[in-house]
Amino acid sequence: MSNSADSPDRVPEQPRRRLRARPVRLLSAAVFALAGLIFVTSFNTAKGTNIRTDASLLKLSDLIKQRDHKNKELGDSTAALRGDVDALAQRDDGSTKAQDQLLNGLKDASGTAPVSGKGLTVTLNDAPPNATAAPGYPAPQANDLVIHQQDLQAVVNALWQGGAQGIQVMDQRLIATSAVRCVGNTLILQGRVYSPPYKITAVGDTGKLRGALNASKAIQNYQLYVKAYGLGWKVDEHKTMTLAAYSGTVDLHYAKPVK
Repeated sequence: MSNSADSPDRVPEQPRRRLRARPVRLLSAAVFALAGLIFVTSFNTAKGTNIRTDASLLKLSDLIKQRDHKNKELGDSTAALRGDVDALAQRDDGSTKAQDQLLNGLKDASGTAPVSGKGLTVTLNDAPPNATAAPGYPAPQANDLVIHQQDLQAVVNALWQGGAQGIQVMDQRLIATSAVRCVGNTLILQGRVYSPPYKITAVGDTGKLRGALNASKAIQNYQLYVKAYGLGWKVDEHKTMTLAAYSGTVDLHYAKPVK
């Protein structure tokens, strides 16, 4: 009687088990190799830092603040130098009285001279953090609760149409090349960064300025959001006020073709 180990039916079993085991070993090796690759990639990305924190965002925020402070210092320096240049030009320019009057008129139109008179200030602000919809209005989306670039532009455009002699946004005088731009919930104006509330001040006939604000279709649309979700809107009149002259550079920057 033959032993079971000698049975022909049993001989192939052991090799078949080894063949089935090989894919398992290969799969395990692949998993470990992939895990190692992920660890190496994570290490190279982190460079020894904790990538699960928002420290990089904090560094970006600090960089923006530093650049904003530097831009303010440069602006103040430019203003001081412009004052010195103007003083020297008035003393030794050799121009006639008529030429001086023409130059002063151009300064008034360009925003590079102070302007005084009656005026008003429009203040725009985001809705409160806990803002809810007024009765009869749908629940607000995130974009419904913040000031957008088109809201600021609508106010500036309306004030110009109302005959404003000069306009200042926050603490900066606007000129022909000024661009009111928003990135996220911040305003970027002539290299400076601002957060709400935003103040737009204009010198001119207050009755005409108010009339232009009320007639603006874009501002009428904004007023709907003021009523529905509590966006900030305030208009203050001033019997007398002065807007400082624009003190930044007036050089034009434009795209150039690549050769």
